[in-house]
Amino acid sequence: MRGSAVKLTKKWDKTFPKSKAVEHQKVTFKNRYGMTLVADVYVPKKRGTGKLPALAVSGAFGAVKEQSSGFYAQEMAERGFVALAFDPSYTGESGGEPRNIGSPDINTEDVMAAVDYLGLLDIVDRNRIGLLGVCGYGGLNLSAAAVDKRIKAVASSVMYDMSRVYGKGFQDSYTPEQRTKVLENLSLQRWKDAENGKPAYASNDVVFDEKGNVTRASRILPETLPANAHPIVAEFFDYYRTKRGFHPRSINSTGAWSITTPIAFMNFPQLTYIKEISPRPVLIITGEKAHSRYFAETAYQEAAQPKALVIVPNANHVDLYDKQSGKIPFDKITEFFNKNMK
Repeated sequence: MRGSAVKLTKKWDKTFPKSKAVEHQKVTFKNRYGMTLVADVYVPKKRGTGKLPALAVSGAFGAVKEQSSGFYAQEMAERGFVALAFDPSYTGESGGEPRNIGSPDINTEDVMAAVDYLGLLDIVDRNRIGLLGVCGYGGLNLSAAAVDKRIKAVASSVMYDMSRVYGKGFQDSYTPEQRTKVLENLSLQRWKDAENGKPAYASNDVVFDEKGNVTRASRILPETLPANAHPIVAEFFDYYRTKRGFHPRSINSTGAWSITTPIAFMNFPQLTYIKEISPRPVLIITGEKAHSRYFAETAYQEAAQPKALVIVPNANHVDLYDKQSGKIPFDKITEFFNKNMK
């Protein structure tokens, strides 16, 4: 297989068990900016002689390929797809300095670079390549599919629109004055980073103190969960900070993004052209009780036909990250891609 990686982790260090029905290989490829991305390719052992459909799988935002995206990719490989789960630029095992930087442009490019790679594999039918994104990459995949016409179908699971949450706050809670305060804070942080010659890191979740000033925690998730933790923090903690989904290379498990990461997202509404995915189909999956549900419902409303919205009964956001809840609708995902990538 092209692009075999060297001097990278070779042991199985995923947060899910290895499937006996799937072959796995770690590979590298470059994006348009020359960044080296590291990925895991999952291929069904029983695949016949013909070329196979393929999926580029990514997410969540701040996660690594050893977590949700790898789990989804391996599951889809068991169902007959070549599936690639990758670490985005500046994160995990992929290249890029400084570390832990997010960008709607570069991260969308990473998705398209994964399509580049899959389309050059001898075992892949390049006319049957789709995208499958989890959480923040559910939104970024919709952005990629809008501009990259090679993509035949796109599915998102418990999607986040990172531009919206950074730019408007959770549930669009920022007032215009608060948005201005956030941007002022981030703008001044750039001078601090320039003076220090490196970025500072902290949680990108903004809290306004009693005087209306911007404050933030030093990392995405705490070392230990406070007794009075916000329910969303507790939900993410249950996955990223416990044996269930912890991974030492995951930003969400162990660290934080650069403080200035939100700037580009706040200036780049990533779903502006979502209607241009049509006439290629869109599948949007969310949980009935997911705190992110409003992102999915808005994306569904704004997308053009053909489109489908699946709301998983009694599921919260993190229930659709792994097999623990047994609620991920893999049969519907498989049916969607098989039908629309003939």
